[in-house]
Amino acid sequence: MTYFVVQTLNGLFSAALLFLIASGLTLVFGVMRIVNIAHGSFYMLGAYVASTIVARSRSLVVAALSSVIVVAAVGFLVQVLFLRRFAGKPLAQMMLTMGFALVFRDAAFMIWGGDPFTLPYPPGLSGSVEAAGIVFPAYRLFVIVIAAAVGLLLWFLNERTLVGAKLRAAVDDPEMAAGTGINVALLSALVFAAGAGLAAFGGVMGGPILGGYTGIDIDLLPLAFVVVIIGGMGSLKGALIGSIVVGLIDNFGKALVPELSYFTLFAPMVIVLAIKPTGLYGRA
Repeated sequence: MTYFVVQTLNGLFSAALLFLIASGLTLVFGVMRIVNIAHGSFYMLGAYVASTIVARSRSLVVAALSSVIVVAAVGFLVQVLFLRRFAGKPLAQMMLTMGFALVFRDAAFMIWGGDPFTLPYPPGLSGSVEAAGIVFPAYRLFVIVIAAAVGLLLWFLNERTLVGAKLRAAVDDPEMAAGTGINVALLSALVFAAGAGLAAFGGVMGGPILGGYTGIDIDLLPLAFVVVIIGGMGSLKGALIGSIVVGLIDNFGKALVPELSYFTLFAPMVIVLAIKPTGLYGRA
């Protein structure tokens, strides 16, 4: 039972990081209807920028805020200066983001080098928590709580605020939304920036455990795609459910049958697509 509980908590930790990445990816798709191949690169850049800031400030909180702002600004510029020119051309947008993924990886290698690194733990979270005979790292529990808080915040913004109403209007009928005075172009750029910032925040949260290195974007991007495909493209609820499913299955698969870990990860995606091609909560 102890082993099962610990592995479940590890799976929820993985799910928390995946949700921070996949929520931004599914938000971008919900508004722009493209799959952002460079989304994993924003996670990587978030970890690298945080490593530079934390080396000077000695504060992971300052590093997290700075990293989110910097990477969100990069995402904003990418959308405004490049992606906006290819509106309505998903293939061109996908190829362009793939090019940016390669550029960001080479830029990270040139600026920070190829050595892997880890971010420091926040004060007081480097130890473990013990309850009912179960010992688990405090920081992993902290990440789970933070991801839950981010999920609640995103739900509140999307369902209970004017910004969320404008966003839903822009997704359902962009031409009508523009006719009512909503700046759809600016809204799309802000959503893309928010998605990049969420990925960067995930990079900071995962930094003390997973660390950072050139290539982590490629390692995590397939998992994020599996999450949004299972949950449904454009659905925050789907991103949450998909993250939990993928996090638990990936963790238990690697722990119990590591030689079949890829099968146990992608098999549920195939089953979901066979039953419901749009994903659990996706729309056609």
